[in-house]
Amino acid sequence: MTSIEGVNRTIPATDGFALAATVYGSGDDVVMVNAATAVPRQFYEAFAQFLAAEGHTVITYDYRGVGESRPASLRGFDASASDWGLCDMQGVLEWISADLAPKDLFAIGHSAGGQQAGLLTGADRITAMATVSSQSGYWRLQGPGEVAKVFLSVHAVLPLTTRLFGYFPWSKFTSGEDLPKAAALEWARWCRDPKYILGDDSLPLERYATFMAPVMAYSIDDDGWGTAKSVRSMMSAYPNVEYEHLVPSAIGVSSLGHFGYFRPKSKALWEETLRWLRSHGQ
Repeated sequence: MTSIEGVNRTIPATDGFALAATVYGSGDDVVMVNAATAVPRQFYEAFAQFLAAEGHTVITYDYRGVGESRPASLRGFDASASDWGLCDMQGVLEWISADLAPKDLFAIGHSAGGQQAGLLTGADRITAMATVSSQSGYWRLQGPGEVAKVFLSVHAVLPLTTRLFGYFPWSKFTSGEDLPKAAALEWARWCRDPKYILGDDSLPLERYATFMAPVMAYSIDDDGWGTAKSVRSMMSAYPNVEYEHLVPSAIGVSSLGHFGYFRPKSKALWEETLRWLRSHGQ
């Protein structure tokens, strides 16, 4: 696979917050990669390089409070989980539309990146979107090995720890990045709601019905979070969605989990997704 180096830059969110971003390639079509919760954009580099080598311009970026869009200290940093969709994702969409004016604009949403795309205004600028494990985070919908852990996390560990530290120190428990206080508490609240984000009436939920671009929603057989049931619960909010359940052995790998789709071993899946996106292009 040809390695295409990305060019780092900043992109303004709708409220002017400077988001760290990387641009790969220089094709007429653009692919916007919307990350999962607390996942820095560098994680998607191999995937972005693949798409760029196939002739597309690719944009990866860090939500506020994550990766290189994080301040020196998260204590006192005001950033909610919904800011990532309403301000950050929206700002990147606006920048792509104004500065790149692509013939086709494709979106990739990993977990939260697919969950919140339905909050965008002007989503008619998106030609098609593929989502990976964009599931409802409601604790009862997680896989058998995750239900108890997620229940304990969102009802006790995450809220208590976040209030104690002034942010959620995720890096002390896993390889994940830390989360701003408001983002962590909002996310935990969603995960306690049977409708997840779709139960939050403070959000412009009516926008999901206007997201008319075709959507391919992937669930993954060995993903304890992105189960087929949880993905359908979340992605049914989109009017024009089809589903595909991925089984690792079917593509010759032993596991995928919540993150394996974006690792180089999954190139066969990348090719399949790209064919699907292009089939909806001009």
